[in-house]
Amino acid sequence: MEITMDALKVIFRVLTILPFMLAIGIYMGKRSMGELPVFDFLVVLVFGSVVGADIADPKIEHIHTVVAMIAIALLQKVIVKIKLKNQKVGKLLSIEPTVVIYQGNFLRKNMERIQYSLDNILQMLREKDVFYTKDVELAIVEANGRLSVKLYAGKEGVVREDIGVYKKSDPFEIPVILDGRVQYELLKHIRRTEAWLMAELEKAGEPKIEGIFYCGVDQEGSLVISRKEQTLADVPPIIH
Repeated sequence: MEITMDALKVIFRVLTILPFMLAIGIYMGKRSMGELPVFDFLVVLVFGSVVGADIADPKIEHIHTVVAMIAIALLQKVIVKIKLKNQKVGKLLSIEPTVVIYQGNFLRKNMERIQYSLDNILQMLREKDVFYTKDVELAIVEANGRLSVKLYAGKEGVVREDIGVYKKSDPFEIPVILDGRVQYELLKHIRRTEAWLMAELEKAGEPKIEGIFYCGVDQEGSLVISRKEQTLADVPPIIH
């Protein structure tokens, strides 16, 4: 009888915990479920351990598991907000990108530092359809563990220039304001001053830096601005 009751208790916990896990996962956001940087991986690991213990051991109070799950989700949200507000904290809680191949040569010390073996890198290259390492000009292991690969120009896919179809280069932007903070080093890099930036913002009708989420400057000196408080009516819905 006791075994039957325990089995029913486990079934009840599975049926109640799965919808709750789904709700918590949606609350924690796409970033946690997709990229899985180090901190988010630990969150998911602890999350799974708590739920697994609850299902496997009927003696554990179910309400304690629910409270623990809510606490984990809230902690994850708080840490993410801190990382977004403070770049130094963000760097401490994440892994910097690491170059593992440069000009066709493996960088052994860098690979040892992030504990990636040759087999790991070769497999990741094959997943990028790269089977000859000498074709690789640059390969970087990103913070989420994925490999970014830049091939030598002669080994890259055919582009417009190869077939004589020319097009004016698209403009690119240098970010000079991120989340209400002026990026002075980048501003200096493009040989502009804070006074110039303030004058351009004034012309654009954006005198307060604190209200700007992103501001970039293109090659012609034009500003691209996104406000912190901004609503767009025509955002297309993405349905899966």
